[in-house]
Amino acid sequence: MRAKVRRAWPLLLALLQISGSRAADVADLQQLYDGAMLPDLEVRTLSHTEDLLPVRVVRRAGTVRPLPRRAGAFPTIRYEDHGRRVDLYDYLATNRVAGILVIKDGAIAFEDYELGAGPDTRWASFSMAKSVASTLVGAALADGFISSLDDTVGRYVPALRGGVYDAVTIRQLLTMSSGVRWNEAYIDPLSDRRQVLKLQIARDPAAILRYMSGLPRAAPAGSTWHYNTGETYVLGAVIAGATHRPLADYLSEKIWSRAGMEHDATWWLDGPGGLGWAGSGLAATLRDYGRFGLIVADSGRLEGRAIVPDGWFDAAGVAHVIGDKTVDYGYMWWIPPQTNSLQTGAFEAEGIFGQFLYINPRERLVIVVLSARSKPDDEAHVTLDDDAFFAAVTTALH
Repeated sequence: MRAKVRRAWPLLLALLQISGSRAADVADLQQLYDGAMLPDLEVRTLSHTEDLLPVRVVRRAGTVRPLPRRAGAFPTIRYEDHGRRVDLYDYLATNRVAGILVIKDGAIAFEDYELGAGPDTRWASFSMAKSVASTLVGAALADGFISSLDDTVGRYVPALRGGVYDAVTIRQLLTMSSGVRWNEAYIDPLSDRRQVLKLQIARDPAAILRYMSGLPRAAPAGSTWHYNTGETYVLGAVIAGATHRPLADYLSEKIWSRAGMEHDATWWLDGPGGLGWAGSGLAATLRDYGRFGLIVADSGRLEGRAIVPDGWFDAAGVAHVIGDKTVDYGYMWWIPPQTNSLQTGAFEAEGIFGQFLYINPRERLVIVVLSARSKPDDEAHVTLDDDAFFAAVTTALH
């Protein structure tokens, strides 16, 4: 009996760590997307998002990849922001940064935790998850599960056949150029994003695909760009349909179990046993986000071989021409201002409330910022410019 208890205890402990507890006193989903949280409640919520929706665990395995400390002191960071002279401490305090990690040449140049966060805190990624999901598309392409980015959605997701997404290509999903009408506004109660939020709260695994399939078309596919979080849910369905694996399991198989991650991650589902929410809901620790960034900065190489096709990030991390406009958006990666030669080739993942993963392959630089800003909409809170900060760090470490 004692042997059985000893064997069961690690599993029970792991389940408790993953599932969290409502005693953590987190906000509900509507409060979260309204930005109606007192500061301490927001921190508890962003560090316990596994309490908000069902999750699937992204398992780690093997030896932890060490992140050595870079020799020497971190340089002084001072820069101009909207006519003001600011520094590192202004950025961290004004932008309510809970964790920041700067990795240069594979070594930690700077690491700091605030607001009660620490090295073991799993923090919400929000739309940074989109960039992770797009990388899994590259992995599925390399594995032969997806034959071409010009394959249509209906080929991999039977539930979407006959709907507005049936003939949309995977490439058009990745570049958010499907032409499907969508209102992304987080705070507008009538927006499509809020309608999908209601379906998330209801936890009906089939309802979100039905909603997405029934949306009207605003423009021909491939002719215009429009940011659409619902579209990444469709992309997650494509990945699951192509690989015949849950999204979290495929991330574990391709990256999390092989990259020396320190901790398991979690990823939201649309309901118990349902589809992974590819556009948001991934939660991981600061250093593990950094380890993922190192793989991306090294052209997707892991264990001596690329997990994505050759040149994947050359296409994923650059602006694209959609219709007659150049859009600073790649395959679900944002392209920051190329203000000087040191910024050339940089790209970044972004999430609401101030989550960033900045990748600069040329400078061998990865910056992770995890924050607890007051509102999900960028225009609704006062912050210092993130891209100006990343540029300043890049210059200081050059």
